[in-house]
Amino acid sequence: MARLADYFVLVGYDPGKRGSGDGQGQILQRFPEKDWEDNPFPQGIELFCQPSGWQLFPERNPPTFFVAVLTDINSERHYCACFTFWEAVESPQPQSHARNGEGEEQEEEASALVQPAQLFAPKSLVLVSRLDHAEVFRNSLGLIYTIYVDGLSVSLENVIGNLLTCTIPITGGAQRTISLGAGDRQVIQTPINDSLPVSSCSVALLFRQLGITNVLFLFCAALTEHKILFLSSSYQRLTDACRALLALMFPLKYSFTYVPILPAQLLEVLSTPTPFIIGVHSIFQSETQELLDVVIADLDGGTVNVPECVHISLLPEPLLQQTREALSMVLDPELEVADLAFPPSTISASSLKMQDKEIRAVFLRLFAQLLQGYRWCLHIIRIHPEPVIRFHKAAFLGQRGLTEDDFLTKVLEGMAFAGFVTERGAPYRPIDLFDELVANEVKRMKAEEGNKQKILRHIKELAEKLYKNENPYPAVTMHKVQKPTEGCHLRLHQKPFPHLDEGTVQWIIDQATAKLQTAPPAVKAEKKCMVPSGPPITAILERNGNALANSARRLEVVRNCISYVFENKMLEAKKLFPAVLRAMKGRAARHCLTQELHLHVQQNRAVLDHQQFDFVIRMMNCCLQDCTAMDEHGIAAALLPLVTAFCRKLSPGITQFAYSCVQEHVVWTNIQFWEAMFYCDVQNHIRALYLDSAEENHTEQESAEEPQEAKSALEIASEQLRLWPTMSREKQQELIQKEESTVFSQAIHYANRMSYLLLPLDTSKNRLLRSSGLGDVESVSNSFVTNSIAGSVAESYDTESGFEDAESSDVANSVVRFINRFVDKVCTESGVTNEHLKGLHVMIPDIVQMHIETLDAVHRESKRLPPIQKPKLLRPNLLLGEECVMEGLRVYLMPDGREEGAGGSIGGPPLLPAEGAVFLTTYRIIFKGTPTDPLVGEQVVIRSFPIASLTKEKKISIQAQADQFIQEGLQLRSCTFQLLKIAFDEEVASDSAEIFRKHLHKLRYPQHVRGTFAFTVGQSPKQAMQPKAKEKNPSLRTLSKNLVKNAKRTIGRQYVTRKKYTPPAWEQRGSQHFPEDNEDEISVSEELDRSTLTPSSTMRPSEKMTMTHVVERACCRDYQRLGLGTLSSSLTRSKNEPFRISTVNRMYAICRSYPGLLIVPQSIQDNTIQRISRCYRQSRFPVVCWRNSRTKAVLLRSGGLHGKGVVGLFKSQNAPTPGPSQADSTSLEQEKYLQAVINSMPHYSDASGRNTLSGFTSAHMSSAGKWGSIRASGRMSSYALNVEIGSRLAGKDLLGTQHNGTPAEPSFLRQHRASLYIIGDKSQLKGVKPDPLQHWEVVPIEVFDVRQVKASFKKLMKACVPGCPSSDPSVAYLRSLEDSEWLSQIHKILQISVLVVELLDTGSSVLVSLEDGWDITTQVVSLVQLLSDPYYRTLEGFRLLVEKEWLSFGHRFSHRGAQTLAGQSSGFAPIFLQFLDCVHQIHLQFPMEFEFSQYYLKFLSYHYISNRFRTFLLDSDYERIELGLLYEEKGERKGQQVSKSIWDYIDRLNKKAPIFFNYLYAPEDGEVLRPYSNISNLKVWDYYTEETLSEGPPYDWELAQGQPEPAEEPDRQDTAAPQSKRRIIWPCYDNRSRVEPDAISKLLEELQNLEMELGQVPERWKDTWDKVKASQRTEGRQEGNRTPSSLLMSSGLSHHRRSLGVYLQESGVGSTLNLSLDSDTSSTSTPSSGKPGGRRSTSTLYSQFQMSESENRSYEGSLYKKGAFMKPWKSRWFVLDKTKHQLRYYDSRMDTECKGVIDLAEVESITPGTPTMGAPKTVDEKAFFDLKTTKRVYNFCAQDVQLAQQWIDRIQSCLSDA
Repeated sequence: MARLADYFVLVGYDPGKRGSGDGQGQILQRFPEKDWEDNPFPQGIELFCQPSGWQLFPERNPPTFFVAVLTDINSERHYCACFTFWEAVESPQPQSHARNGEGEEQEEEASALVQPAQLFAPKSLVLVSRLDHAEVFRNSLGLIYTIYVDGLSVSLENVIGNLLTCTIPITGGAQRTISLGAGDRQVIQTPINDSLPVSSCSVALLFRQLGITNVLFLFCAALTEHKILFLSSSYQRLTDACRALLALMFPLKYSFTYVPILPAQLLEVLSTPTPFIIGVHSIFQSETQELLDVVIADLDGGTVNVPECVHISLLPEPLLQQTREALSMVLDPELEVADLAFPPSTISASSLKMQDKEIRAVFLRLFAQLLQGYRWCLHIIRIHPEPVIRFHKAAFLGQRGLTEDDFLTKVLEGMAFAGFVTERGAPYRPIDLFDELVANEVKRMKAEEGNKQKILRHIKELAEKLYKNENPYPAVTMHKVQKPTEGCHLRLHQKPFPHLDEGTVQWIIDQATAKLQTAPPAVKAEKKCMVPSGPPITAILERNGNALANSARRLEVVRNCISYVFENKMLEAKKLFPAVLRAMKGRAARHCLTQELHLHVQQNRAVLDHQQFDFVIRMMNCCLQDCTAMDEHGIAAALLPLVTAFCRKLSPGITQFAYSCVQEHVVWTNIQFWEAMFYCDVQNHIRALYLDSAEENHTEQESAEEPQEAKSALEIASEQLRLWPTMSREKQQELIQKEESTVFSQAIHYANRMSYLLLPLDTSKNRLLRSSGLGDVESVSNSFVTNSIAGSVAESYDTESGFEDAESSDVANSVVRFINRFVDKVCTESGVTNEHLKGLHVMIPDIVQMHIETLDAVHRESKRLPPIQKPKLLRPNLLLGEECVMEGLRVYLMPDGREEGAGGSIGGPPLLPAEGAVFLTTYRIIFKGTPTDPLVGEQVVIRSFPIASLTKEKKISIQAQADQFIQEGLQLRSCTFQLLKIAFDEEVASDSAEIFRKHLHKLRYPQHVRGTFAFTVGQSPKQAMQPKAKEKNPSLRTLSKNLVKNAKRTIGRQYVTRKKYTPPAWEQRGSQHFPEDNEDEISVSEELDRSTLTPSSTMRPSEKMTMTHVVERACCRDYQRLGLGTLSSSLTRSKNEPFRISTVNRMYAICRSYPGLLIVPQSIQDNTIQRISRCYRQSRFPVVCWRNSRTKAVLLRSGGLHGKGVVGLFKSQNAPTPGPSQADSTSLEQEKYLQAVINSMPHYSDASGRNTLSGFTSAHMSSAGKWGSIRASGRMSSYALNVEIGSRLAGKDLLGTQHNGTPAEPSFLRQHRASLYIIGDKSQLKGVKPDPLQHWEVVPIEVFDVRQVKASFKKLMKACVPGCPSSDPSVAYLRSLEDSEWLSQIHKILQISVLVVELLDTGSSVLVSLEDGWDITTQVVSLVQLLSDPYYRTLEGFRLLVEKEWLSFGHRFSHRGAQTLAGQSSGFAPIFLQFLDCVHQIHLQFPMEFEFSQYYLKFLSYHYISNRFRTFLLDSDYERIELGLLYEEKGERKGQQVSKSIWDYIDRLNKKAPIFFNYLYAPEDGEVLRPYSNISNLKVWDYYTEETLSEGPPYDWELAQGQPEPAEEPDRQDTAAPQSKRRIIWPCYDNRSRVEPDAISKLLEELQNLEMELGQVPERWKDTWDKVKASQRTEGRQEGNRTPSSLLMSSGLSHHRRSLGVYLQESGVGSTLNLSLDSDTSSTSTPSSGKPGGRRSTSTLYSQFQMSESENRSYEGSLYKKGAFMKPWKSRWFVLDKTKHQLRYYDSRMDTECKGVIDLAEVESITPGTPTMGAPKTVDEKAFFDLKTTKRVYNFCAQDVQLAQQWIDRIQSCLSDA
């Protein structure tokens, strides 16, 4: 029983305390006057009576009533019911109580004159109670007021006395009628169960005011401990709203500040830092504006305002949505049917009271779903003297799969939940609705999800129960309470509330208490019982189990791997291991692992050998690395006993346990983890303690069934608690002691365990090594691995404890401190006695110290262990003369952005990462190793590139393997399109990595070219320092010195006078004789002036040598071939030779970067040349480099013009010249020079009469040239010219004559065709007007400069060899390829080149004068020659082209390739590579025009930057002579093994094997190529993307396969595995051309092998090939119909078939040969063609080509055929086709259109026939035969009997074959 009211208080306005601010209240009277013992009088009631301040009012207000809530120091709530009415105040001077601002003051002053000037002060009647019966309080106080107002004849003292002595039962659903002795009657109902809150209508009202979403926000905010403030202008509503929010939170109880009505004086409480729920009157809204972290709910406006800085976590997802739906069904049932055409009439919401309960039912369900299964995560640590219970939060979240969920995590960490665990955790207590719901209804809720009707039914059921709880007796007898008369508060003369007589009231109270004491105490029996746990979470929650994670196959793999480990089948285990590690991502696999490992532990110990130990450790680490610090899935918990079980013997008496190897995980430093583990173990031990005693006499049958069947700890505890009161005192003491000692022993055990896992193996490593300690253990990510976790933990605790001493860095201390904290916490919680605790504190340092000592021994021994066998370092094969500079450093080769090597999306084995070593040699950087993936562990991975090609080196840090530290590494990028991304193994000291970098740098950028590999090869690195004197050929040495001296002397002088000489003539070397050349000898002479012909003086022998050598240079041979240099001496000059070889530059005085011999026009003297050269950049004046043998147009090259040169060039010729100034004379000479070039062209020199127009035309038309494809239409759109190629191809004669005798071409550039086009840079030729009188014209074009090429190349490298995988796989490669603009540059070069070819071909000369004349100019000039002249498309010609245009004309290879220290800053510019790429594009479009293969181009691309050969070193001939390079080759080659020239090397290789040869080579004479240059026609060169990991780059031929002799296809199958001939070829690993060679190479190689076997001298492959070709041709001519289809060589293929050509890819890529070429259609015999039987169906094969020659003709000839009915006999050409199985006939032999087909499948018989009417008369009767088909009979007649017989036989055999 409890008192209905504890105190009655009368509070009034305090007139004495007015002053400036608000007034104050004072307690006028209180009853009883002395406090109750059990319930002291609450303070501050006067504030709460008038929450907005005590004020006087000018008129009476009606009485008000509200309930405020006060919370006392014991967090007991007191309900203060305040009934307030107004009384007149006896007024002193009116001014004194002026208040509330000036307005009222004036009012009062005004009204002071009018009497009676009355003010009213509030007075409150207050009831203070611990029970919340608002209605009863309202009635009772109203009654007292009524008695006073209406002056009823009832003593107020009596009523108040009765009120204070009235007692009612607290719970149990009793009904009590009370009367206060004023003729009144009230019925009080108490709730059945006091744990359920009482809410009457408040919850429904709250939803009505704020709406669903807002209330949910408030609900979540309250649960996650945010501050909540309600605003309203009604106090009662504030109280209701707060009460409603608390009711919603049931079964959690709000434990923070709770003030439904906050008085004005206490507003500063709102800035408290703790959470609260507070209500404030709306007039103070402005004061609440600056609260930044408070959620403000305005009840009157219906808004909830969440500030920006507050983040409210909402319910986890399916629940939030379900709750919303359920609430809307309850609050707005019409919503469901709002759209129905015939809505049911009956639907309406329940009454407010019912609705209130339904809403609460929704929230009750919500909590049951949120907390379902919570009892399975309770740990009971002590049962007696009272239960101690802990909740295992991590396990609960883990099993629910909600570890990431903010809301639930916050709720579980909150105070409310802690209270919930204490209150509801107890296993033996009364239970309520929530317990029943969790225990019994969870399954039902799960089942009903989504079914609205069922959910609503459940809600209504629950609501019924809640309603019943509040209103147990529905039929309530009426209250009878007197109310005051209407408007009584307005009465004018009302006497004040009387002073009550304390004595009377006190006497009534005393009497009542005396009575109560005598009465027997009413004991209400509490119905305690065991709290049911409900189904375990796992049984409910199967929704997160995604099929993959738990797939049985994975678990099978884990089990197998573990059994292999323990059975010592290490190789098997190794293969499964990666799969196991991958499976470990799944929770099930990790559980499986722990279970499997448990099975292998016998008697707490499992001794393993080193390998097993290593495997087990790696699995454990992998298992733990995905665990968070919370260990929500209990993996770490399951492994904890195992880490102390698995061990290995290091040496006698020293054992290493697994725990020393799994310390690197954050979970071990998380004190909550250790607590949960400790409580779990304690619970098990306590359970065992009671089980043993109970079950000595029972047998346990159920435990076999299921673990749950055995009694859980909670069940045992509830049983014990039930028995506790019945036990004797001694028994109780004994149990308490037993439990306490259990906990204590566990604490010692855990102190040991923690020291195991926190002390690192190497205790000397303290936390100073890792400055970033785990200050906040939670925030550290899993991947962060500390060296000494204990050390790092120490930091956080020291800083907490506020002292940092020198000792604290000591590992031992920090671990001791960590363990002490843990022990203190758990022991105080679980009630260990103080003596025991002190004992523990003494013990811990000793435990730690002992453990450190054992660890030292283990550490010492483990160091002696042979390290895990790392694969031994494989030595790379080196070239002859290549030496190792640095021995291998152990590294990992990491995968970069190219996916192929790493398995990637393409599939295939992950070859990378690979483990091996990186070697630095004088020539290359080489990685050689084996893949870390055991499935491809037998393969060898090699990746290397020449040091000279290194373009970028940067340091990176990478994690080489999942379980290893982050390592430092290097990323080395090479311009041979290779990337080495290496991570140094931990055994590599960082300084050796530094040394590696320094060496690399030194080798990459030597001081001088002499330091490059091509020079140092074969010398020991020591000698490389001293210059090596090569005295084998002294004359050469001196000659180069002289040359250089002379050059140096002469450079810079303007006019040089020199002795003239005529060297001896030299024999012409070339075997070709050109019809234009009249002499067979070429002589070289140099002169200064034409008129002076002094006799030549003798030469010094050294100079003679020089000249001979210069003349021997390749370019001279070429000039001679082109008929450019045919001058013996000035005397015998043949006038008709327009050009001569000038030696003006032989000392490199005029232009250093030009060769010694140059072709200049005949009429120009050398001294003019000297002057002209100054107009051009780098003095590179125009010289001829090629002449079109047909049109005699010449191609010239030069540097760009200097400014003044440009002006001079375009001055009008007939402008008067002012004085012969230097500049003018130069520009005139320049003009003369160009005019001389023009005059050299045949249609200018009229003297030589052979250039007749007709001859020219026919010559012109015959070479129609060849385009990249037959589609010539619309070709030229991309070029700056619009010659109508179509009409030219058609051969129409469009040539007329023009005034100067040039043949006219249709509209080309301008009306008359210029004789010389100068292609110059747009930027230099600004503002130049063309002059129509000149014979030359300038074509300004925009070109890109070297900077752009560099930038583009960088991007191209990044695109082809990205450093790391791109995020967006769909576009990355192609997008970055496009961004690089590489292909658009190639397009540009090809475009210009084709333009020039076109011009030369139409008879105009061209001068290419771009930039400095050595980059783009060289590219264009070389390509033009390649396209125009078939000679340069041979191996020999291409070499000559490169030597002439690139080497002699001074392309700056060293500078562009940044080969020395000097060039380091300028970086790598791939001008030559770009040229080779262009050649590759042309090669692709014309595969039959080139003698060399694509591999040849790649070979050059690789080696021109590799510095292996000297050919591409230095910047010009001058520099090469200076170094004595140019001519030493001939003298020295015998003595040297190593080729210094790439050309010699290629020659030697080409003799041995056909790798540089293109089998499709079948050139057409005089063919001019015009490739497509649109970007859509260009392909990315596979040189940029291909990779051969099995052997490294395939361009160092000797290294491939490590074979000393290069051979085309090393027969690996025979040696390796004879049992199978098959082998897998992996992209990016195997060199396909070698593993899978094309047919021809294979045949040639087999021939060679056979010859070797037979002991013959093997024939050179080239001879064999030529023989085969020759025999093939003759065979094809003799007997066309029996040609085998093996190798039909193309002698006369039609154009389009040749160029669309049939590809035979070069052997760098390799492919099977696909020669579907047609042989000659010769007019003799019947044309026939062998077709290779492809896999495609025959019809597609045939319909491919429409031409008659490509049809298959087994037999053909002429026959007469009788037409259909009444038609005459006609002679037709018949073709019998076996392949298509048909007989076709044509009008005539040449006809391509088939006139009819007889399908042989329909032929029934073939019989000799008889002549019919109209048959040819001359023919024998026996020559007739008939063919009967299913449709009709055909009559045929042959020329004679034999032929007829042959036809019959052929057709018969066809039929029988079919």
